[in-house]
Amino acid sequence: MLVGMAKILTIEDDVLTAREIVAELTNNGNDVESVGNGHEGLQRALTGAYDAITLDRMLPEVDGLTLVTELRRAGIDTPVLMISALSDVDARVRGLRAGGDDYLTKPFAPDEMAARVEVLLRRRHAAAPETRLTVNDLDLDLIARTARRNGATLELLPIEFHLLEFLMRNSGQVLTRSMIFESVWGYNFNPGTNVIDVHIARLRRKVDAEGLPPLIHTVRGRGYCMGDAQ
Repeated sequence: MLVGMAKILTIEDDVLTAREIVAELTNNGNDVESVGNGHEGLQRALTGAYDAITLDRMLPEVDGLTLVTELRRAGIDTPVLMISALSDVDARVRGLRAGGDDYLTKPFAPDEMAARVEVLLRRRHAAAPETRLTVNDLDLDLIARTARRNGATLELLPIEFHLLEFLMRNSGQVLTRSMIFESVWGYNFNPGTNVIDVHIARLRRKVDAEGLPPLIHTVRGRGYCMGDAQ
């Protein structure tokens, strides 16, 4: 894990899914506890002893929406990744508005689930609000809204600036197209669209100019990565 070992609570009533989540997060160096019902999950989560929580939407005793709502009412700000077979936009919106920090639909790729948890952990462990991001010789000023590479100013459109910011905040990590789409555009990912590839290509032409070592990498079959790690 880029942020060190984290203590994570998995609340999932499907045994196979729970095992899959625990195995993937443990393999990434985390300390993971798992419970199979909403009541016990809520009691543990209310202790505030966890760095992140994965939460099934449909649970016995206390459902996921109620659980996360109760957490936020109690002032517990532990980041929550909601996981559900309900994939329509309305279900996602309700989950996020109830207090979830991210929403992943079943079936899911274990490595994407782990990547989303890692993004939540990185946000939580940020020591202070950042005003400047740097990756190698690329510099992004979040206050002045300017970007420079190798000392030269990059002329970026607003959406390109937002896209570059997301890539830089998660440098070294493979970001799937759905993660990029949801974070930058803010709505449900359509796998049939090429909008991400178009904007990445345009951003690359500006960031990775001729003669400079590339910083934006395509990870075949998975997504994109900023920086040296691929």
